[in-house]
Amino acid sequence: MISGLVWDFGGPVLLTPFELVSIGERNLGLPAGTFTWRGPFEPEADPQWQAFQRGDINEREYWATQAQKFAEVTGRSPEMASMMAPFYAGDEEEIIRPGARTLIRDAKAAGIRVGMHTNDLTSFHDREWIDRMSILKEFDVVVEGRTDGLYKPDPEAYLLMVKRMSMEPSDIVFIDDQPVNIEGARSIGMVCVHLDPTNPEAGFLEARRLLGLEPR
Repeated sequence: MISGLVWDFGGPVLLTPFELVSIGERNLGLPAGTFTWRGPFEPEADPQWQAFQRGDINEREYWATQAQKFAEVTGRSPEMASMMAPFYAGDEEEIIRPGARTLIRDAKAAGIRVGMHTNDLTSFHDREWIDRMSILKEFDVVVEGRTDGLYKPDPEAYLLMVKRMSMEPSDIVFIDDQPVNIEGARSIGMVCVHLDPTNPEAGFLEARRLLGLEPR
């Protein structure tokens, strides 16, 4: 019986940098179109994204490349948190998907345990930013790759989450925006929902169906 819901954070809950690129450019005082990476929104124009999707590089390597280019353009540090700061400077309501917030609250109201499984939260965002995100307090359980030393899609990372959730893999709906991470979760028996950032509502509806929650 499904009794748990586990989220990847960046993408399913937090808007992707691709959706915030124009905001970041504006905050930095840069012309529109300065940053050309578009990820899933325009994969044909983003060779590095294509390489990531093929498995030639991983997600951290993809963003490390973009951070280096960011540093060259802006003169700022190439550290990931430095790059992400101008894109995620807005209020929480502006950068969190409303459908994710509603689903988290509905799941908890139904007695469903909610976890967060992220690879790089503490690499992408500084402590001050993390502390001001109230939605992070909604999660009952957290696995963070950088902190725990296990990264998706390593099966051991998912097994750690399952252990912390105190459930069987088949009791958990896992939501992620990266197919490679979905494959890893599915390999240990988790019930999976691929949330496409270009159409997130479809993912929310599928998760609600699996959890036995009313569509919203």
